[in-house]
Amino acid sequence: MQISVSPFLRNVLLLDALASGATAIILLGGAHMLSPLLDIPQDLLFWAGAVLVPFVLMVLAVSRRPTVSRTMLVEIIAINALWVVASFGLLVSGVVSPNLLGIAFVSAQAIAVALFAELQYVGLRRQVA
Repeated sequence: MQISVSPFLRNVLLLDALASGATAIILLGGAHMLSPLLDIPQDLLFWAGAVLVPFVLMVLAVSRRPTVSRTMLVEIIAINALWVVASFGLLVSGVVSPNLLGIAFVSAQAIAVALFAELQYVGLRRQVA
């Protein structure tokens, strides 16, 4: 099922791509500086940034289309939701032991991603309603 990409949905997707892209750049280029500040392993930060690159490209491409499949939007929302779950899961798993700033960093980006997922869901519901 193809749906129109409304201005609202387009803006939310663009903001998601922008924020995720900025995060990717910060993590890829600054993992070595962030690691001691956050008490999060440098490799984890770097590879988290690397994982974001194809996601950013996909979301940017979808945002520029006049129509998109409902499935593609659901996948973007699901990927965002999985990122949120993985972020908070990492904090409670004990695999890493970030300091207070590290916990705040992971939590803040997870909350931002959750907000994007919610807004994308709202935009999807508006288009199929």
